Amino acid sequence: MISESSNSKVAQPRIDLLVQSITDYAIYMLDPTGVVMSWNAGAERFKGYRAEEIVGQHFSRFYTEEDRHAGVPDSVLAAARQGRFEAEGWRVRKDGTRFWANVVIDSIREADGTLIGFAKVTRDLTERRAAEEALRRSEERFRLLVQSVTDYAIYMLDPDGHVASWNAGAERFKGYRAEEILGEHFSRFYTEEDRGTDLPARALEIVRTQGRYEAEGVRVRKDGTRFWASVVIDPVRDGRGALIGFAKITRDLTERRQSQLALEQAQEAFFQSQKMESIGKLTGGVAHDFNNLLAVVIGSLDLAQRHMANGADITRFIDNAREAAERGATLTQRMLAFARRQELRLETVDAMALVHGMAELLQRTIGAGVAIDAQFPLMLRPVRADPAQLELALLNLAVNARDAMPQGGQIVIAAREEEVADPGELATGSYVCLSVRDSGEGMDDATLARAMEPFFTTKGVGRGTGLGLSMVHGFAEQCGGRLRLKSKCGEGTTVELWLPISRDGLTARPEAEAAPPVPALAGLAILAVDDDPLVLNNTAAMLEDIGHHVFQASSGRQALQMLHQEKIDLLITDYAMPEMTGAQLVEATHAGWPELPMLMVSGYAELPEGAALGIPRLAKPFRQEQLTHAVLDAVGIERRQGRILTFRAR
Repeated sequence: MISESSNSKVAQPRIDLLVQSITDYAIYMLDPTGVVMSWNAGAERFKGYRAEEIVGQHFSRFYTEEDRHAGVPDSVLAAARQGRFEAEGWRVRKDGTRFWANVVIDSIREADGTLIGFAKVTRDLTERRAAEEALRRSEERFRLLVQSVTDYAIYMLDPDGHVASWNAGAERFKGYRAEEILGEHFSRFYTEEDRGTDLPARALEIVRTQGRYEAEGVRVRKDGTRFWASVVIDPVRDGRGALIGFAKITRDLTERRQSQLALEQAQEAFFQSQKMESIGKLTGGVAHDFNNLLAVVIGSLDLAQRHMANGADITRFIDNAREAAERGATLTQRMLAFARRQELRLETVDAMALVHGMAELLQRTIGAGVAIDAQFPLMLRPVRADPAQLELALLNLAVNARDAMPQGGQIVIAAREEEVADPGELATGSYVCLSVRDSGEGMDDATLARAMEPFFTTKGVGRGTGLGLSMVHGFAEQCGGRLRLKSKCGEGTTVELWLPISRDGLTARPEAEAAPPVPALAGLAILAVDDDPLVLNNTAAMLEDIGHHVFQASSGRQALQMLHQEKIDLLITDYAMPEMTGAQLVEATHAGWPELPMLMVSGYAELPEGAALGIPRLAKPFRQEQLTHAVLDAVGIERRQGRILTFRAR
């Protein structure tokens, strides 16, 4: 049997070996007076003394001179005699350098309680303390930084939205001192309206679910005044990812917003002045051209009246008045084209055949001094356009090209297919580019920039309306295309008309037939409605001239009264009338007299969507034969719909 004493003698060498193997801790013995009695490898490593140098020396040499003068070693031993002492502080190595140490001293006693020394364990915490100190200094610098910022309110919220910190910027433009606002809910910064919609809670929920909230809006200062703020809220999480609060940054953008609003108002005023200037040019140009036309009409009719009294031939005066009126109608159509409001009949058009078909017209219009050359590829896919408007557009471009070559020259009308891959001015797709190129003097940059402005012309007073390119530009955009100008001084001008390629195939167009004679249909009781007395009297005169009996009404309400009093076979109404429009009159008439045929007359190129759908239309200005056909069409529609009309002889 092995005794306890024998076991102790066997275990002691192992304990010594264990202690000597530890290098991260200084583990050594002190006698009751503080003299070093043992020394391990860890003590030698970071204190610098070998065992033979330090054993028998007092442990106070590990303390700084300041601590030794203050009696710290003696007080440490005194505390350790009570059982245990632990502290951190500066210690000194053999070479005089200092390190930050964690020290634990335990008293060692015999079984009877007699003190025989102390066990001292020291750990070098210099690196950890340096890191902690660096972190502390960093946090302090960050705190000073945040506190020094006065243009931003930077503060913390707890997970429930209560203010946990407050910087100088927040105090400056929100008005609260830290002691007034800490612990209060941040919703007090919002307006009553925003609190009513629960905006503060929704903002925090967005941060929780999406990781960030950013917005601009009105916020409220302590004194109740409002300011425009930019707000950013980010979540704050601990090392494990748990939400511990929110970081909120607010900036007062009131001055910037006021400046922005002032700038927008100035821009709006500038745009308004530009619009007024454009309207002035538009009305001035229209007035000039219409005055010229009206001068011809009035003068011709005046001469016709005087010569008619003498029994002379007045045909040429009537012809002059009619030609001037037709030019006025053309000018109106050009204005509608510029406004993108003309009614287009889009269909599949063979551009190459169209240009060849109008070659004689072009040459006759341009004159003998200018040569016209057409350059087309062997194959060209058809385009989607209104053929009549396309002819008018090409004619306008050709006339412009001729006017740019007063001494004569050459006009080249060409075409090519193009693909647009990147949407910009044109949508992605296939296009035919029809171009009209002249050999004239070309345009400088300033003229080129204004070439498509309404009523801008270089032809001089009385020689052009300045609506030609604007009309073509509007036509191209309505077709889904674009008009482009290319010009340089001395190199001529090229106008490109881009039109989308049609997805439909060409259909054979019937050959033109002679217009059938207008059927003689008389004896209808027609109610004509127009708020303009001149137009109303003129329409009534045309109808009466072909044998109809006409009732006249100057408003929709008067027309409805007449419908109750008279037996009417056909209602003809203008669209644009005050109080009750033509469309409203049609609806009321259809409700009370569902079998009555109706015809809508309008000076607008197209009516608003849903206005009198299914009702035949006649565009102003119109001739008597156009009015006659429109009346027949209206009656014909009613007959095809199975309605019976009874005409009374008058």
